[in-house]
Amino acid sequence: VQLVESGGGSVQAGGSLRLSCSASESTRSFVCMGWFRQTPGKQREGIAAISSDGSTSYTTSVKGRFTISQDNAKNTLYLQMNSLKPEDTGMYYCAADRGMTAIQGLGVPGWWTYWGQGTQVTVSS
Repeated sequence: VQLVESGGGSVQAGGSLRLSCSASESTRSFVCMGWFRQTPGKQREGIAAISSDGSTSYTTSVKGRFTISQDNAKNTLYLQMNSLKPEDTGMYYCAADRGMTAIQGLGVPGWWTYWGQGTQVTVSS
């Protein structure tokens, strides 16, 4: 399985970006897909996840600003990020798994099986 992220870049605070994650196989084969963020010196943290039944989970700091969605016809996962803040800066990774729900997996990066290479998001003040 290959996951390829795109859409990162540099933006000013208050701006928006949409990240995409293209999967090499049908996204219907995954029970859960998600987005994680990592900054230097910190552990990777769960940002948003979506289960195959459409249920979603978000970390508190992005609720109301970020939206995760999935297009199974295009085998692509998205993360729409609005009202970006400097603290949203980091490397964003796409992940997928076949064995857990969004709620179960968001807080435990180590449980996820498949990972992309990441795309950098930089938000300046």
